[in-house]
Amino acid sequence: MSDLPRGAIPGRAADRGFEDFNDSYLGTPPWDIGRPQPVFAALMEEGAIRGRVLDAGCGTGEHTLMAAARGLDATGIDASPRAIEIAKSKATDRDITARFVVLDALALHDLEEQFDTVLDSGLFHVFDDERRSRYVTALAAVVRPGGCLLLACFSDRQPGDWGPRRVTQAELQMAFAGQWTIESIEPAQFHTNLDPPLAEAWLARITPRPPD
Repeated sequence: MSDLPRGAIPGRAADRGFEDFNDSYLGTPPWDIGRPQPVFAALMEEGAIRGRVLDAGCGTGEHTLMAAARGLDATGIDASPRAIEIAKSKATDRDITARFVVLDALALHDLEEQFDTVLDSGLFHVFDDERRSRYVTALAAVVRPGGCLLLACFSDRQPGDWGPRRVTQAELQMAFAGQWTIESIEPAQFHTNLDPPLAEAWLARITPRPPD
């Protein structure tokens, strides 16, 4: 939930740079609740997270570690070296085998790998329009045919103007038009360390469209 390329301008009320996100991990950022987000824990229980797993913008690695603890081949990437360092320490402390890589999410093609399930917990909404398009293109390089992207983003249903950029269902549909099929978009919630602790989100299940 933390990945942000250098110089990104995610939108009003979330106008933060790479260094700012990296520095967030000097303490405990609001999105780092020390456990998987319940929406992704539920996806794990229903069997929606399967095969080789990539956690894009993994932060301190809770979703990567959740998948690896279930015996899945799991990789987490994040642009924040500090977040990745914490994630690796968690894996060691919990005796879980998982891979963590410092990597800009706009450069997912550099992995030269494909995955059955790609997770995005709060990454999509940090990008401005230009980087959002590049991110979707990058995702196409790593979601294998028959695979699935499970994406949770900040929702326009959230009142007020604090926090990350709000995302509408129409924006999700527009961003993933063309090479993708949006199987569903459902209301969900992020849990945070704030008061109140809940924030409105969308959960989208997205699959690559077979070539014509």
